[in-house]
Amino acid sequence: MKLLVIATLAFLLSTGCRRQEVQDTAAAPVVTVQVTKAELADIPQTVTASATIFPRQQAGIAARITAPIRELRVGKGSFVTEGQVVAVLENRDLVAQRQQAAAALADAKANLDKTENGTLPVDLERATGQLETVRAELDQAQKDFDRRNQLFAKGAIPQRDLLTSQTALATAKANYAVAQRSLDLLKNRSSKLDIEMAKARLEQAAATLGAADANLSFSQLRAPFAGTITEQFQYLGDMASPSAPLYTLMDLSTVVARAQVPESQASTVTTKQYCEFIAADSRQSERGRITVVNRAVDATRRTVETWCEISHPPPGLRGGTFGSLCIETGRTPNVVVVPLPAVQVQEGTHKGSVLVVDFHHVAHQRTVQIEDPVGGKFPIAKGLRPGELVVIEGGYGVPDGTTVRIAEVQRENSSQ
Repeated sequence: MKLLVIATLAFLLSTGCRRQEVQDTAAAPVVTVQVTKAELADIPQTVTASATIFPRQQAGIAARITAPIRELRVGKGSFVTEGQVVAVLENRDLVAQRQQAAAALADAKANLDKTENGTLPVDLERATGQLETVRAELDQAQKDFDRRNQLFAKGAIPQRDLLTSQTALATAKANYAVAQRSLDLLKNRSSKLDIEMAKARLEQAAATLGAADANLSFSQLRAPFAGTITEQFQYLGDMASPSAPLYTLMDLSTVVARAQVPESQASTVTTKQYCEFIAADSRQSERGRITVVNRAVDATRRTVETWCEISHPPPGLRGGTFGSLCIETGRTPNVVVVPLPAVQVQEGTHKGSVLVVDFHHVAHQRTVQIEDPVGGKFPIAKGLRPGELVVIEGGYGVPDGTTVRIAEVQRENSSQ
């Protein structure tokens, strides 16, 4: 009897266990996931530093003269071309000065024409009159000598009178020669000197007109290069002066991300290396090349200023945008990489976990050592082999040992 009871209880217990096993098996869910293979890729070696966007060119547009602002042709946010007039200052006094200078130039031209046409100055006329006077004196002295010479030959006058007239003739000849040479010299020297003086006056008048034109042009403020007006400091009626700019102009057709690279990492940074600026809001990233690596170290911050030039940036990348600069200094070959969604990262560490799917479609939690993400992928330093399947979608909260159904195997080329 006891044997029968024991057998019955054993049967009931075994039946109950089998039913529980069937129920447990029926209750275990099969999770559908998407997976991809861990791949080998060449990973860039990078240096990262904070950076700020600057324009390629920046200028403050200020007046060259002090005058009230009469007209403003552009405002903040306007795009301007090179040489475009952006503001006009009061210039009526400058216009009058230019007209006066133009009149002086016309007068100088007329004076030069008159001088070159041979008009004699007063000194030249006086010298000509003096020559005529001494010529008359010479003629008279010659006649006196001739007459006395005849009288002396007849014995009508003493020799002393003849010698006196002879001396007077010689003096008259000498005076005439001196007057003739003086006139010739004055003619030559006066004509050249007068022409040179007239030319000098013409050049002076032309220079004065040029200065007046320059001052008048300064009343128009022009853009030194094409760009965007990013600041406006003065308005209609304000007094413009060289000490205060009216506008700030930026050329954003090419921008420069300026970063302060730590001194310890700067030795690997050189010009022409690829670089990527990532805005602080992570909504923008633009690639460029390193153009400047400062040869001096900032003594306070122990950093080296580095410039990354970005050509043709999008309109949303504005001057002053803050972010980080990632500089590619080299490449590490054959590194295991997985997409970012495959890793659940432990915040503040370089550790994470992945779900690895084996040949029996069972998922296993595995701890991995990761590096900083590159090109949408995590480099895996430790914990994963190339070719292993990792879950990239549908694995959140799935416990270790869960049977999964693979919806799709995605094979992505590793980022180069």
